[in-house]
Amino acid sequence: MGDPRGTADWSAEWLRHLATQRKLSPRTVDAYGRDLAELAGLHGGQDWTAITHADIRRYTAKLHAGGQQARSIARKLSGWRSFFGWLADHTALAANPVDGVRAPRRPKLLPKALSVDHAVQLVATPARQAATPTPAESCNSAMFELLYSSGLRVSELCGLDTHFRKADATAGASAGWLERENAEVVVTGKGNKMRRVPVGKAALAAIDAWLLVRPAPADGSAALFVSERGSRMSPRVVQMRLKRHAIAAGAPVHVHPHMLRHSFASHVLQSSGDLRAVQEMLGHASITSTQVYTALDFQHLAEVYDKTHPRAKTGKGTG
Repeated sequence: MGDPRGTADWSAEWLRHLATQRKLSPRTVDAYGRDLAELAGLHGGQDWTAITHADIRRYTAKLHAGGQQARSIARKLSGWRSFFGWLADHTALAANPVDGVRAPRRPKLLPKALSVDHAVQLVATPARQAATPTPAESCNSAMFELLYSSGLRVSELCGLDTHFRKADATAGASAGWLERENAEVVVTGKGNKMRRVPVGKAALAAIDAWLLVRPAPADGSAALFVSERGSRMSPRVVQMRLKRHAIAAGAPVHVHPHMLRHSFASHVLQSSGDLRAVQEMLGHASITSTQVYTALDFQHLAEVYDKTHPRAKTGKGTG
């Protein structure tokens, strides 16, 4: 038996409850109202208490088939679930029909990586913009080269010392450090897992140039990268410097430190095909995390194919 009150009455009362009792903003209440109105339209304006679990599953599939994004559907399901939870306190609703209904899975987005040419051009230019680079330009060059050379996380980059430093009364032991003689950096990644990563010749040369002009760390530490005032470089400052440099260099996309890590992984995999080696250098606990770069590599190959193969495009080619 349906509820004698109309859908409009219950929805209006719930929206008043959100505004007056839960003190939600007018914009949020309006959004809930639109989502509830959409559900009413899908159900043909019948009593709310007549909506079943199967109905909600069917409506969710219909929204997805209509092109709505998984994020949007998840938001609507959350609002509907909240409404029916409230409605159960005011009617004889036996169960919340939205419980157990999940939004479609969001498509897994591939990490964005620069092309080899764009990456090399980007990291090679900071210290070449002037005949005599400033200390900041030398620092940028060393940081950007190292990010791309070794695939470091920006937090790992900022935690590097010039050498291993034992714990003392002022500070703990180094979390990461440069081993110049081995052409490696040792870093502490997620889960406090330490790893060694090779450093390329270009990055080593940029680091050597930076160390010639590097200010002494103000706190007496062995921090490899410091600001003009001698404070250890922060991830936020690295991010801002890279963004500013990429814009000035005419990069085709917004560049952030993690994009250089993605580019490192993609380019090493393209050249070597060694997924395990890339996993170790990135510090991934599971190979599954690294396998995303195989899709990125395939995407690159597909683009090359589309551009170069004489039969890649319908109707073209000599046959």
